[in-house]
Amino acid sequence: MGWAPHETFDIIVMSSIVLSIFLLSIGASFIQRTTGFGFGIFIMTMLPFLMPSYGEATTLSGLLAITTSAAIVWRLRSYVTWQRLWPILLTFIIVSTIAIFALRRIEDHILRRILGVALILISIYFMLFSQKIKLPTTKKVQVSAGTLSGLMGGFFGMQGPPAVLYFIQSEPTKEHYMAMAQTYFLIGNVMMTGVRAYNGFFTTIVAVDYLYGLGGVIIGTMLGAYVFKHIPNRIFRYIVYLYLHQRCNHTNDKLISRIYTNLQT
Repeated sequence: MGWAPHETFDIIVMSSIVLSIFLLSIGASFIQRTTGFGFGIFIMTMLPFLMPSYGEATTLSGLLAITTSAAIVWRLRSYVTWQRLWPILLTFIIVSTIAIFALRRIEDHILRRILGVALILISIYFMLFSQKIKLPTTKKVQVSAGTLSGLMGGFFGMQGPPAVLYFIQSEPTKEHYMAMAQTYFLIGNVMMTGVRAYNGFFTTIVAVDYLYGLGGVIIGTMLGAYVFKHIPNRIFRYIVYLYLHQRCNHTNDKLISRIYTNLQT
């Protein structure tokens, strides 16, 4: 007894979604373990098209990122300096909570356009000013970075860039940077996942897809740890900047192409 045509098609679609989530998880966790950020930026370029809603996509991204960050934090916990972490972290928690509650009232296509504009602005900043400005570890800078990170994390699951800019310039070594950034992302993602669950975004589909991505996270984290270990401190910062430039420019190209298509129709 064979499969009906529509059943065969459904199986093929489901298999492609599972494989896509698995491969995306490998890539995102590898990048996160190597550069200290980028899980959300990488996986959210495709995940919203694989999930029923944008809110569920950000929830799944957060759960997988939690797993990656938890493994890193446990290994590098001795490098965490809580005194420098609390101001930016508390600001992030407050702002991202407000953003997540607002997420239910904003349509998905509007969020995608806002995301594109935000990444364009970040890309411009890094291209023009990231090498020229040294951020001090003052409360004002920490609150500003936490606010921007909270907005991007709450709306898009991409809280990395503003926090990375702060940590990469304030920490003395790549190990300190990685430990501080991952502790920040771990606590922030746990909090945001709780708020998203409260708002109905933690669904059965999210839980099942998390299991599909878990194996990819394990593989990507192990590969990233090996690469991170062999990157010299003196060039690590430039690798982080280079990756952020590349991802922002990729998103910009997609956004410009979409705008051009809309103008043609």
